[in-house]
Amino acid sequence: MPLTDHPPLPAPRTTYGAVLGSRHVARLLGGTLVGRLPNGMAPVAIVLLITAGGGSLAFGGLLSALYALASALSQPVKGRLMDRYGQTLVSGPAVALNSGSLLLLPAVGTAGHPSVPTAVVALAGLCTPPLEAGLRALWASVLPDPGQRRVALALDTGTQGLLYIAGPLLVAALASAHGPATAIVVTATLGLFGTVVVLTTPTSRTWRPAPADPGDATGRLLSAGLVLLFVALAGVGFAIGGMNVWAVTMADEHEMDLLSGLLPATFSTGSFLGGLIYGRRTWPGSNTSQLLCSALGFLAGWLPLLALPGPYAATAAVAVPGLFLTLIVTCGFMATDTLAPATRTTEAYAWLILSIGVGQSGGTALAGALAALSLAGPALPAAGAAAALTVLALARPRLAAAQAPVRRDRHRRTPVHAART
Repeated sequence: MPLTDHPPLPAPRTTYGAVLGSRHVARLLGGTLVGRLPNGMAPVAIVLLITAGGGSLAFGGLLSALYALASALSQPVKGRLMDRYGQTLVSGPAVALNSGSLLLLPAVGTAGHPSVPTAVVALAGLCTPPLEAGLRALWASVLPDPGQRRVALALDTGTQGLLYIAGPLLVAALASAHGPATAIVVTATLGLFGTVVVLTTPTSRTWRPAPADPGDATGRLLSAGLVLLFVALAGVGFAIGGMNVWAVTMADEHEMDLLSGLLPATFSTGSFLGGLIYGRRTWPGSNTSQLLCSALGFLAGWLPLLALPGPYAATAAVAVPGLFLTLIVTCGFMATDTLAPATRTTEAYAWLILSIGVGQSGGTALAGALAALSLAGPALPAAGAAAALTVLALARPRLAAAQAPVRRDRHRRTPVHAART
């Protein structure tokens, strides 16, 4: 039989085992998770270090917020640089400055003028390596099959919430046993180790963005479709921020301190399970349809909480909107991959991450201001979810491009990678 008569090769399997068994996947995912643990550890460790050194809780909280804000706002800039110069030249110096600054913080402490620890924390936050956006940019090179990429996206998105459970718990354990300075040292070490694991993979070392399209003179990133998508995801972040404050309010109201951590943990666990369920099979409909259905489920999950259930019922119920969180974010990344210019995908992913973070900060601030109103606690997450669904529904015509197959060859590869594929 002639070679041309052979049937086409079957598509790669899309099970979790097949995806994790693919070359470099487990290493990239594991390194990114370890490298991003400081995102959940540093804000808590900074507060504990400052207060243990005699500083005020207000000052410690301010530095903690500064670290998170500087890290979030600098993500698009680092993503833009990564799209130009590759991952090693951006994340390498960034993690060195980030870890070095954190290691310097115990020596600076609260001694001397407050501007010194403030500057150190600001530098550490600005230099957090953009591992999350970088990982999303690598999936196209590691997993050419769109089905396997979808599974990998669902897996790495679903595990993100667990970082903000494990991180603070690890800091609390280290600070209790060895002091907050040790917790800072471990935070810096984990960030450095995880980033090195990622950057030393052949895929990360040789990754380059796709060459510029000669027909696109502007290389414009923020199209109307992407802007609306990011606005919608800011609504999702708003819901998360409101939920975190509501958890503290519930804990105070029912005199159950455990609730302040249990409600977010249950929500994050639901997100992790939602990612596992979503990645196990291929779902019908386009990516845009799945995005809208996920947003609808996210909103529906918050509505029963408007009845102000008791602490146990609320804890169980909050897992439902969590189930849909990973689906929304995963579909959002897939839509971004299609709508953004091939030369600026990492920057686009960073804007998506920043959009959720900005929305979360807004939800936290407004929920804190309205904490005295009992209905505001569950109403604000529902309002954020409703806003997200509304914007996505209005943006559906512009998001239609996300229904097209994911573009191939979005990133340049070395001859070695090309030969393997």
